[in-house]
Amino acid sequence: MYKLAVVDDETETRNTLCSCFPWEQTGFQLTAQLNNGREALKHVLAHPIDVLLCDIKMPFMNGIELAKEIFDRKLPIRVVLLSGLRDFEHARQAISCGVRHYLVKPAKFDDLHSALLALKSELDLEAGTLDTNEPVANAALTLYNQDDPVIHKIIAFVEADIRTATLEAAAKHVHMNPTYVSSYFRKMTGAKFSDYVHSVKMNKALVLLKDRHFKAFEVSEMVGYTNAKNFIRSFKQFYGKTPGQYRHGQ
Repeated sequence: MYKLAVVDDETETRNTLCSCFPWEQTGFQLTAQLNNGREALKHVLAHPIDVLLCDIKMPFMNGIELAKEIFDRKLPIRVVLLSGLRDFEHARQAISCGVRHYLVKPAKFDDLHSALLALKSELDLEAGTLDTNEPVANAALTLYNQDDPVIHKIIAFVEADIRTATLEAAAKHVHMNPTYVSSYFRKMTGAKFSDYVHSVKMNKALVLLKDRHFKAFEVSEMVGYTNAKNFIRSFKQFYGKTPGQYRHGQ
């Protein structure tokens, strides 16, 4: 059973969600109910949590800020954000912080249920159980030496805005020559920079496609493709399914 916490400053909304949803049927144990992002950060630093279901608009520290703290600290926590509006900018910021799902409030039962089942599949996969319904990349991209200062800075740059991440932009960010950065990145991580960027785009796209509020062409734009056909082709080459086929199987 995986551990989950709910964060929302609206007490009535939080209590209703926590008491009415069948958490254990989806493989999760509800271990905490928290009032705001600052309280949640303090909690997760002291208690192991697998998933955090969090409202965006909160006092002291909002959901985006909390997700960024979790991302920057490299905490092994999946974040699901809830928002009262379907906001493109909020969604873009959320994805750049590693957020797994972005749901519009009030969250529909089916949407939340699907999101949690997908997260359980990810967690099961990490534990060694393969979910055959989840698309698998042609080749797993493993990066080495991520703690190297230059590599860490490049990775953070790419993750921050995958839409505009290029070798030239990354090189400028670390004040180095693009050719040297390309060589250094491959030497230190064992992967080509272009392959890494492509894998990040595809991983982000997979997360976005799990939220059915976004159309495929919107997902395409959010991960940096100006041509939706190119995005569909790349997605199929990477996962063996088109975005539509993936969604149909969800």
